[in-house]
Amino acid sequence: MLDLIIQQPILAALVALVGLSLVFGALLGFAAEKFKIEGDPVIDQIDELLPQTQCGQCGFPGCRPYAESIAGGDAINKCPPGGQTTINAIANLLDVPAPTLDEEHGEATDTKTVAYIREDECIGCTKCIQACPVDAILGAAKLMHTVIADECTGCDLCVEPCPVDCIDMLPVETDISRWRWPKPEIADELIATDRMNDPSGMQTKSATQNQEGAA
Repeated sequence: MLDLIIQQPILAALVALVGLSLVFGALLGFAAEKFKIEGDPVIDQIDELLPQTQCGQCGFPGCRPYAESIAGGDAINKCPPGGQTTINAIANLLDVPAPTLDEEHGEATDTKTVAYIREDECIGCTKCIQACPVDAILGAAKLMHTVIADECTGCDLCVEPCPVDCIDMLPVETDISRWRWPKPEIADELIATDRMNDPSGMQTKSATQNQEGAA
């Protein structure tokens, strides 16, 4: 065996590397299972309901920290981009009453917007790049900046830092790539089983229909 290693040093090195890889891989896999930290599924569910604009209007640096705070008992009505729809969805998830939007954090709007830089006026200060929470602005110091429209969440955090006021928030035009089915409204009605058990509900309606048919 020793003679083979001496005669084939490259092959011996490869065998040694493969062996070490298997050993360390097994150790890492064991450690990952042994010391795995389970996340809170409620936080993940709340985070999925938030609009992911990362705008900070709620007072937190992003949607995930706000979701963690909500799971810890914070108010669920601090997200203007999500509006009342998001508040209702989170209230339904947590089985709590749905309050109205706290307007101290901003006003809700149904119009999605995207940042637009008037490039001929841009001085390349990079302040908008530093303010963008999702890295949706391209550019460099003393060079023109531009917004990646598909990545922009419309948080408008880049508008205020701009020293020459060359950033506008424009409404996003709805085209075939952005069109979505509208969410159905939740009707405050009894379910079918309640109507069947309610003598003044479905049964009364059916009796009335039968009488009209006989007439």
